[in-house]
Amino acid sequence: MNKKVGIEVSLAAADAVKMANADLIAAYPITPQTHIVEHLSELVANGELDAEFIPVESEHSALSVCIGSSAAGARTFTCTSSQGLALMNEIVFIAASLRLPIVMILANRSLSGPLSIWNDHTDVMSIRDSGWIQVFAENGQEVFDHVFFAFRVAEDPKVSIPTIINLDGFILTHVIEPIEYWDQEAVNKYLPEFKPVSTLNPDNPVTMGAFAMPGIYTEAKKAQDEALIKSKPEIIKAWKDMGKIIGRNYSPVETNQIEGAETVFLTMGSMGETVSIAVDKLRARGQKVGQVKIRLWRPFPVEEFREAVRNVKRIIVIDRALSFGGQGGPVAGEIRSVLYDEEKRPLITNFICGLAGRDVTPDNFIEMYEKGLKMAGDKSKEEDYVMYGVRE
Repeated sequence: MNKKVGIEVSLAAADAVKMANADLIAAYPITPQTHIVEHLSELVANGELDAEFIPVESEHSALSVCIGSSAAGARTFTCTSSQGLALMNEIVFIAASLRLPIVMILANRSLSGPLSIWNDHTDVMSIRDSGWIQVFAENGQEVFDHVFFAFRVAEDPKVSIPTIINLDGFILTHVIEPIEYWDQEAVNKYLPEFKPVSTLNPDNPVTMGAFAMPGIYTEAKKAQDEALIKSKPEIIKAWKDMGKIIGRNYSPVETNQIEGAETVFLTMGSMGETVSIAVDKLRARGQKVGQVKIRLWRPFPVEEFREAVRNVKRIIVIDRALSFGGQGGPVAGEIRSVLYDEEKRPLITNFICGLAGRDVTPDNFIEMYEKGLKMAGDKSKEEDYVMYGVRE
Protein backbone atom coordinates (compact mmCIF):
# COMPACT_ATOMS: atom_id res chain seq x y z
CA MET A 1 0.00 0.00 0.00
CA ASN A 2 1.21 3.49 -0.83
CA LYS A 3 1.55 6.02 1.95
CA LYS A 4 -1.46 8.21 2.64
CA VAL A 5 -1.08 11.96 2.35
CA GLY A 6 -3.07 14.50 4.34
CA ILE A 7 -4.14 16.95 1.66
CA GLU A 8 -7.05 19.10 0.55
CA VAL A 9 -9.26 17.06 -1.77
CA SER A 10 -9.15 19.74 -4.50
CA LEU A 11 -5.35 19.64 -4.57
CA ALA A 12 -5.33 15.84 -4.68
CA ALA A 13 -7.76 15.93 -7.62
CA ALA A 14 -5.44 18.32 -9.46
CA ASP A 15 -2.47 16.07 -8.72
CA ALA A 16 -4.39 13.14 -10.21
CA VAL A 17 -4.99 15.13 -13.41
CA LYS A 18 -1.25 15.78 -13.52
CA MET A 19 -0.46 12.08 -13.00
CA ALA A 20 -2.93 11.28 -15.79
CA ASN A 21 -0.73 13.46 -18.01
CA ALA A 22 -3.48 15.68 -19.36
CA ASP A 23 -2.54 17.63 -22.48
CA LEU A 24 -4.86 20.60 -22.05
CA ILE A 25 -6.78 22.24 -19.23
CA ALA A 26 -9.26 25.02 -20.01
CA ALA A 27 -11.15 26.53 -17.11
CA TYR A 28 -12.64 29.61 -15.52
CA PRO A 29 -12.59 30.05 -11.73
CA ILE A 30 -15.78 29.66 -9.73
CA THR A 31 -16.32 28.73 -6.10
CA PRO A 32 -15.96 25.98 -4.91
CA GLN A 33 -13.97 24.41 -7.77
CA THR A 34 -11.31 27.13 -7.97
CA HIS A 35 -8.60 25.37 -5.97
CA ILE A 36 -8.52 22.51 -8.46
CA VAL A 37 -7.75 24.63 -11.51
CA GLU A 38 -5.54 27.05 -9.55
CA HIS A 39 -3.32 24.16 -8.53
CA LEU A 40 -3.26 22.83 -12.08
CA SER A 41 -2.18 26.25 -13.36
CA GLU A 42 0.68 26.17 -10.84
CA LEU A 43 1.72 22.68 -11.92
CA VAL A 44 1.82 23.79 -15.55
CA ALA A 45 3.61 27.06 -14.75
CA ASN A 46 6.22 25.22 -12.65
CA GLY A 47 6.90 22.71 -15.40
CA GLU A 48 5.57 19.78 -13.37
CA LEU A 49 2.90 19.11 -15.99
CA ASP A 50 3.67 19.42 -19.68
CA ALA A 51 0.31 20.75 -20.80
CA GLU A 52 -1.44 23.81 -22.13
CA PHE A 53 -3.41 25.74 -19.52
CA ILE A 54 -5.88 28.16 -21.10
CA PRO A 55 -7.51 30.70 -18.73
CA VAL A 56 -10.60 31.65 -20.72
CA GLU A 57 -13.12 34.46 -20.22
CA SER A 58 -16.08 32.25 -19.27
CA GLU A 59 -17.18 28.69 -18.67
CA HIS A 60 -18.93 28.67 -22.04
CA SER A 61 -15.53 29.34 -23.59
CA ALA A 62 -13.82 26.78 -21.34
CA LEU A 63 -15.81 23.85 -22.66
CA SER A 64 -15.70 25.25 -26.20
CA VAL A 65 -11.90 25.17 -26.01
CA CYS A 66 -12.09 21.63 -24.62
CA ILE A 67 -14.17 20.54 -27.59
CA GLY A 68 -11.55 21.83 -30.01
CA SER A 69 -8.75 20.29 -27.98
CA SER A 70 -10.38 16.87 -27.67
CA ALA A 71 -11.40 16.87 -31.33
CA ALA A 72 -7.75 17.48 -32.20
CA GLY A 73 -6.72 14.40 -30.19
CA ALA A 74 -5.53 15.88 -26.88
CA ARG A 75 -6.29 14.46 -23.43
CA THR A 76 -8.55 17.23 -22.13
CA PHE A 77 -9.78 18.32 -18.71
CA THR A 78 -12.02 21.03 -17.31
CA CYS A 79 -13.74 21.84 -14.06
CA THR A 80 -16.73 23.95 -13.04
CA SER A 81 -19.61 24.43 -10.63
CA SER A 82 -23.14 25.80 -10.37
CA GLN A 83 -23.60 29.03 -12.36
CA GLY A 84 -20.50 28.14 -14.35
CA LEU A 85 -22.15 24.90 -15.44
CA ALA A 86 -25.32 26.84 -16.26
CA LEU A 87 -23.33 29.15 -18.55
CA MET A 88 -21.57 26.12 -20.01
CA ASN A 89 -24.88 24.33 -20.55
CA GLU A 90 -25.14 24.84 -24.31
CA ILE A 91 -21.73 23.29 -24.89
CA VAL A 92 -22.28 20.42 -22.41
CA PHE A 93 -24.86 18.92 -24.75
CA ILE A 94 -22.68 19.47 -27.81
CA ALA A 95 -19.67 17.72 -26.25
CA ALA A 96 -21.72 14.61 -25.54
CA SER A 97 -23.33 14.58 -28.97
CA LEU A 98 -19.90 14.81 -30.62
CA ARG A 99 -18.72 11.83 -28.48
CA LEU A 100 -15.62 13.72 -27.32
CA PRO A 101 -13.90 12.06 -24.31
CA ILE A 102 -13.49 15.17 -22.16
CA VAL A 103 -13.21 14.74 -18.38
CA MET A 104 -14.90 17.26 -16.12
CA ILE A 105 -14.91 17.57 -12.35
CA LEU A 106 -18.14 19.16 -11.17
CA ALA A 107 -17.90 20.64 -7.67
CA ASN A 108 -21.59 20.46 -6.84
CA ARG A 109 -23.17 23.71 -5.68
CA SER A 110 -26.62 25.32 -5.56
CA LEU A 111 -27.92 27.25 -8.53
CA SER A 112 -29.18 30.79 -8.01
CA GLY A 113 -31.46 32.28 -6.92
CA PRO A 114 -31.16 33.22 -4.21
CA LEU A 115 -27.40 33.36 -4.62
CA SER A 116 -25.62 30.62 -2.71
CA ILE A 117 -22.08 29.30 -2.93
CA TRP A 118 -22.88 26.22 -0.87
CA ASN A 119 -23.40 22.61 -1.74
CA ASP A 120 -26.29 20.61 -3.06
CA HIS A 121 -27.03 18.72 -6.30
CA THR A 122 -29.07 21.34 -8.13
CA ASP A 123 -26.37 21.94 -10.72
CA VAL A 124 -25.76 18.35 -11.79
CA MET A 125 -29.48 17.61 -11.99
CA SER A 126 -29.79 20.42 -14.53
CA ILE A 127 -27.67 18.41 -16.99
CA ARG A 128 -28.86 14.95 -15.98
CA ASP A 129 -30.00 14.20 -19.52
CA SER A 130 -27.08 15.75 -21.39
CA GLY A 131 -25.53 12.43 -22.47
CA TRP A 132 -22.40 12.48 -20.26
CA ILE A 133 -21.30 9.53 -18.15
CA GLN A 134 -21.73 10.71 -14.54
CA VAL A 135 -20.41 9.30 -11.28
CA PHE A 136 -20.65 10.51 -7.67
CA ALA A 137 -17.76 10.42 -5.21
CA GLU A 138 -18.39 9.98 -1.49
CA ASN A 139 -14.98 11.05 -0.16
CA GLY A 140 -11.60 12.38 -1.20
CA GLN A 141 -10.11 8.99 -1.98
CA GLU A 142 -12.93 8.26 -4.38
CA VAL A 143 -12.38 11.62 -6.07
CA PHE A 144 -8.68 10.89 -6.56
CA ASP A 145 -9.26 7.37 -7.87
CA HIS A 146 -12.02 8.44 -10.22
CA VAL A 147 -9.92 10.97 -12.07
CA PHE A 148 -7.98 8.06 -13.58
CA PHE A 149 -11.21 6.09 -13.98
CA ALA A 150 -12.87 8.96 -15.85
CA PHE A 151 -10.04 9.30 -18.38
CA ARG A 152 -9.88 5.52 -18.78
CA VAL A 153 -13.62 5.19 -19.49
CA ALA A 154 -14.12 8.34 -21.55
CA GLU A 155 -11.18 7.54 -23.83
CA ASP A 156 -11.99 3.84 -24.28
CA PRO A 157 -12.56 3.39 -28.05
CA LYS A 158 -15.68 1.36 -27.22
CA VAL A 159 -17.05 4.33 -25.26
CA SER A 160 -15.73 7.73 -26.40
CA ILE A 161 -18.17 9.69 -24.22
CA PRO A 162 -17.34 12.66 -21.95
CA THR A 163 -17.38 11.89 -18.24
CA ILE A 164 -18.24 13.90 -15.13
CA ILE A 165 -16.98 13.28 -11.60
CA ASN A 166 -19.37 14.82 -9.07
CA LEU A 167 -17.99 15.84 -5.69
CA ASP A 168 -19.77 17.91 -3.09
CA GLY A 169 -18.56 21.49 -2.92
CA PHE A 170 -16.81 22.54 0.31
CA ILE A 171 -17.87 19.30 2.04
CA LEU A 172 -15.21 17.58 -0.08
CA THR A 173 -13.44 20.23 -2.16
CA HIS A 174 -12.07 22.22 0.77
CA VAL A 175 -11.59 19.43 3.30
CA ILE A 176 -8.24 17.85 4.16
CA GLU A 177 -8.44 14.06 4.07
CA PRO A 178 -5.93 11.19 4.16
CA ILE A 179 -5.60 10.14 0.53
CA GLU A 180 -3.55 7.24 -0.78
CA TYR A 181 -1.75 8.39 -3.91
CA TRP A 182 -1.08 5.91 -6.69
CA ASP A 183 2.48 5.55 -7.85
CA GLN A 184 3.06 6.60 -11.45
CA GLU A 185 3.70 3.03 -12.52
CA ALA A 186 0.19 2.04 -11.40
CA VAL A 187 -1.30 5.02 -13.25
CA ASN A 188 0.53 4.09 -16.44
CA LYS A 189 -0.60 0.48 -16.12
CA TYR A 190 -4.23 1.45 -15.60
CA LEU A 191 -4.54 4.39 -17.98
CA PRO A 192 -3.31 3.71 -21.52
CA GLU A 193 -2.08 6.38 -23.88
CA PHE A 194 -4.96 8.29 -25.44
CA LYS A 195 -5.68 7.14 -28.98
CA PRO A 196 -8.70 9.10 -30.22
CA VAL A 197 -11.32 7.40 -32.36
CA SER A 198 -11.37 10.28 -34.84
CA THR A 199 -9.62 13.64 -34.98
CA LEU A 200 -9.72 16.88 -36.87
CA ASN A 201 -6.80 16.75 -39.27
CA PRO A 202 -6.23 18.93 -42.37
CA ASP A 203 -4.66 15.96 -44.12
CA ASN A 204 -7.76 13.84 -43.57
CA PRO A 205 -10.76 16.18 -43.30
CA VAL A 206 -13.81 15.04 -41.35
CA THR A 207 -17.01 16.75 -40.28
CA MET A 208 -18.09 16.90 -36.64
CA GLY A 209 -21.42 18.25 -35.48
CA ALA A 210 -22.94 18.87 -38.89
CA PHE A 211 -26.44 20.24 -39.43
CA ALA A 212 -29.10 17.54 -39.15
CA MET A 213 -32.41 17.65 -40.98
CA PRO A 214 -35.48 16.11 -39.28
CA GLY A 215 -34.99 12.99 -41.38
CA ILE A 216 -31.83 11.97 -39.48
CA TYR A 217 -31.96 13.75 -36.10
CA THR A 218 -34.02 11.07 -34.37
CA GLU A 219 -31.63 8.34 -35.55
CA ALA A 220 -28.66 10.36 -34.30
CA LYS A 221 -30.22 10.68 -30.82
CA LYS A 222 -31.10 6.98 -30.78
CA ALA A 223 -27.49 6.09 -31.58
CA GLN A 224 -26.24 8.43 -28.86
CA ASP A 225 -28.54 6.87 -26.26
CA GLU A 226 -27.50 3.34 -27.23
CA ALA A 227 -23.83 4.30 -26.97
CA LEU A 228 -24.32 5.62 -23.45
CA ILE A 229 -26.23 2.52 -22.34
CA LYS A 230 -23.61 0.22 -23.91
CA SER A 231 -20.81 2.02 -22.06
CA LYS A 232 -21.78 0.31 -18.79
CA PRO A 233 -19.84 -2.94 -19.35
CA GLU A 234 -16.68 -0.91 -20.00
CA ILE A 235 -17.37 1.19 -16.90
CA ILE A 236 -17.65 -1.94 -14.78
CA LYS A 237 -14.52 -3.39 -16.36
CA ALA A 238 -12.62 -0.19 -15.54
CA TRP A 239 -13.63 -0.52 -11.89
CA LYS A 240 -12.63 -4.19 -11.80
CA ASP A 241 -9.24 -3.44 -13.34
CA MET A 242 -8.72 -0.67 -10.80
CA GLY A 243 -9.40 -3.13 -8.00
CA LYS A 244 -6.78 -5.50 -9.37
CA ILE A 245 -4.16 -2.75 -9.50
CA ILE A 246 -4.78 -0.74 -6.30
CA GLY A 247 -6.99 -3.05 -4.24
CA ARG A 248 -10.00 -0.74 -3.96
CA ASN A 249 -13.15 -2.12 -5.49
CA TYR A 250 -15.94 0.08 -6.79
CA SER A 251 -19.28 -0.77 -8.33
CA PRO A 252 -22.29 1.07 -9.81
CA VAL A 253 -24.39 0.43 -6.70
CA GLU A 254 -23.04 -0.30 -3.24
CA THR A 255 -24.87 -1.47 -0.14
CA ASN A 256 -24.30 -1.07 3.58
CA GLN A 257 -25.89 -3.47 6.10
CA ILE A 258 -28.43 -4.60 3.55
CA GLU A 259 -28.73 -8.10 5.03
CA GLY A 260 -32.14 -8.45 6.65
CA ALA A 261 -32.99 -4.80 6.06
CA GLU A 262 -36.64 -3.97 5.53
CA THR A 263 -36.01 -0.24 5.07
CA VAL A 264 -33.06 1.32 3.27
CA PHE A 265 -31.81 4.84 2.80
CA LEU A 266 -30.76 5.72 -0.74
CA THR A 267 -27.93 8.28 -1.05
CA MET A 268 -25.54 9.79 -3.58
CA GLY A 269 -22.37 11.70 -2.74
CA SER A 270 -20.76 12.63 0.57
CA MET A 271 -24.01 12.49 2.56
CA GLY A 272 -23.76 8.72 2.35
CA GLU A 273 -21.13 8.68 5.09
CA THR A 274 -23.40 10.64 7.43
CA VAL A 275 -26.29 8.30 6.70
CA SER A 276 -24.07 5.31 7.47
CA ILE A 277 -23.65 6.63 11.04
CA ALA A 278 -27.42 6.86 11.39
CA VAL A 279 -27.77 3.31 10.07
CA ASP A 280 -25.26 2.06 12.67
CA LYS A 281 -27.23 3.76 15.46
CA LEU A 282 -30.54 2.37 14.23
CA ARG A 283 -29.09 -1.13 13.86
CA ALA A 284 -27.85 -0.91 17.45
CA ARG A 285 -31.47 -0.27 18.45
CA GLY A 286 -32.57 -3.41 16.63
CA GLN A 287 -34.04 -1.65 13.61
CA LYS A 288 -33.96 -3.53 10.30
CA VAL A 289 -32.41 -0.74 8.28
CA GLY A 290 -29.67 -0.52 5.68
CA GLN A 291 -28.31 1.72 2.97
CA VAL A 292 -27.95 1.75 -0.80
CA LYS A 293 -25.47 4.11 -2.48
CA ILE A 294 -25.68 5.02 -6.14
CA ARG A 295 -22.24 5.76 -7.59
CA LEU A 296 -23.10 5.55 -11.29
CA TRP A 297 -25.78 8.10 -12.13
CA ARG A 298 -25.56 7.89 -15.93
CA PRO A 299 -25.96 5.42 -17.47
CA PHE A 300 -28.30 4.46 -14.64
CA PRO A 301 -27.49 0.97 -13.29
CA VAL A 302 -31.02 -0.40 -13.53
CA GLU A 303 -30.28 -4.10 -13.05
CA GLU A 304 -27.82 -3.57 -10.20
CA PHE A 305 -30.20 -1.27 -8.36
CA ARG A 306 -33.18 -3.57 -8.70
CA GLU A 307 -31.11 -6.45 -7.36
CA ALA A 308 -29.86 -4.38 -4.40
CA VAL A 309 -33.40 -3.54 -3.22
CA ARG A 310 -35.11 -6.78 -4.23
CA ASN A 311 -35.87 -7.85 -0.67
CA VAL A 312 -36.60 -4.52 0.99
CA LYS A 313 -40.04 -3.17 1.82
CA ARG A 314 -39.32 0.56 1.98
CA ILE A 315 -36.85 2.97 0.41
CA ILE A 316 -36.15 6.39 1.88
CA VAL A 317 -34.71 8.42 -1.00
CA ILE A 318 -32.50 11.33 0.02
CA ASP A 319 -32.54 14.08 -2.59
CA ARG A 320 -30.40 17.22 -2.58
CA ALA A 321 -32.37 18.98 -5.31
CA LEU A 322 -36.03 19.75 -5.95
CA SER A 323 -37.94 19.08 -9.15
CA PHE A 324 -40.14 22.15 -9.12
CA GLY A 325 -43.79 21.41 -9.69
CA GLY A 326 -43.15 17.67 -9.75
CA GLN A 327 -43.36 15.00 -7.09
CA GLY A 328 -40.31 15.80 -5.03
CA GLY A 329 -36.68 15.25 -5.97
CA PRO A 330 -35.21 14.05 -9.28
CA VAL A 331 -33.57 10.97 -7.74
CA ALA A 332 -36.86 9.83 -6.20
CA GLY A 333 -38.57 10.25 -9.55
CA GLU A 334 -35.89 8.13 -11.17
CA ILE A 335 -36.25 5.40 -8.56
CA ARG A 336 -40.03 5.27 -8.90
CA SER A 337 -39.63 4.87 -12.64
CA VAL A 338 -37.00 2.12 -12.36
CA LEU A 339 -39.13 0.12 -9.92
CA TYR A 340 -42.53 0.76 -11.47
CA ASP A 341 -42.86 -2.64 -13.17
CA GLU A 342 -41.39 -4.65 -10.28
CA GLU A 343 -43.82 -7.22 -8.91
CA LYS A 344 -42.86 -6.51 -5.30
CA ARG A 345 -42.23 -2.80 -5.55
CA PRO A 346 -40.93 -1.23 -2.32
CA LEU A 347 -42.80 1.73 -0.89
CA ILE A 348 -40.87 4.91 -1.62
CA THR A 349 -40.66 8.00 0.56
CA ASN A 350 -38.64 11.06 -0.37
CA PHE A 351 -36.83 13.59 1.79
CA ILE A 352 -35.24 16.67 0.25
CA CYS A 353 -32.57 18.04 2.55
CA GLY A 354 -29.15 19.67 2.74
CA LEU A 355 -30.03 22.35 0.19
CA ALA A 356 -27.37 25.07 -0.09
CA GLY A 357 -25.17 23.25 2.40
CA ARG A 358 -27.60 23.19 5.32
CA ASP A 359 -26.20 20.74 7.86
CA VAL A 360 -27.94 17.38 8.18
CA THR A 361 -26.83 15.21 11.11
CA PRO A 362 -27.14 11.49 11.81
CA ASP A 363 -29.91 12.26 14.29
CA ASN A 364 -31.77 14.15 11.55
CA PHE A 365 -31.63 11.03 9.40
CA ILE A 366 -32.92 8.94 12.29
CA GLU A 367 -35.87 11.34 12.48
CA MET A 368 -36.41 10.92 8.73
CA TYR A 369 -36.37 7.16 9.19
CA GLU A 370 -39.06 7.34 11.87
CA LYS A 371 -41.19 9.72 9.81
CA GLY A 372 -40.58 7.63 6.68
CA LEU A 373 -41.98 4.54 8.38
CA LYS A 374 -45.17 6.44 9.18
CA MET A 375 -45.43 7.74 5.61
CA ALA A 376 -44.83 4.28 4.13
CA GLY A 377 -47.48 2.82 6.42
CA ASP A 378 -50.11 4.88 4.64
CA LYS A 379 -50.07 3.80 0.97
CA SER A 380 -52.16 6.82 0.03
CA LYS A 381 -49.15 8.96 1.01
CA GLU A 382 -46.58 6.97 -0.96
CA GLU A 383 -45.99 9.70 -3.53
CA ASP A 384 -45.60 12.46 -0.96
CA TYR A 385 -42.27 14.13 -0.27
CA VAL A 386 -40.93 16.16 2.61
CA MET A 387 -38.72 19.25 2.46
CA TYR A 388 -36.90 18.35 5.64
CA GLY A 389 -36.07 21.02 8.19
CA VAL A 390 -38.22 23.81 6.74
CA ARG A 391 -38.76 26.39 9.47
CA GLU A 392 -42.38 27.29 10.20
